Amino acid sequence: MTLLTITAYIIIPVYTILFAWGTNWFTLNFSVLGSLADRKNLFLLWGIIVGAYFYYVLKKIIRTLPRNKKEMVFTTLALLLLGLAVTIPYLPDSQPFHAVLHVFLSFAASISLMISLYLVTWKLTCMNQSVYRPYFISLMGITVVSVILFFLTGIVSSALEIFFVISSTFLLHKLYLKVCSPAISLRYQRF
Repeated sequence: MTLLTITAYIIIPVYTILFAWGTNWFTLNFSVLGSLADRKNLFLLWGIIVGAYFYYVLKKIIRTLPRNKKEMVFTTLALLLLGLAVTIPYLPDSQPFHAVLHVFLSFAASISLMISLYLVTWKLTCMNQSVYRPYFISLMGITVVSVILFFLTGIVSSALEIFFVISSTFLLHKLYLKVCSPAISLRYQRF
């Protein structure tokens, strides 16, 4: 097992679930949990692990794509926004401006990541529909379930964040293995 596989299938899912363990997943979210004194550093570490993983793996995939500037811009933007979000406390009672800024940055990071994932999977699907169409469809499924979870609770809940992070991590890792496998790479080099 490589470090990327361990990170995708063990570290990120386990850490994500443990971070929200013992709380109500449908009424709280990571921002609230991350503002608690005993979970502040854990939230920062979670952001570093998830952000670094997504950035590294997406960057590897994006390098294989032609005309890839948009994909790289959105991936880098997602990392920067997430980094800022996890360092700005969500304390709406004592620091309302910082709380609003945190929410905006967190949301913008997620949207930037989704745009990057859609751009990457769409471009790969256009390049080889039989191989990459399932990834694009899976991403649409992740989006639909995320929207349903949002409307069920009316907030970006821990349940939504856990689902989105874990399912996106699995999808991205499978995509990475497909794109960076020697057979696929050799096939692209011949054309």
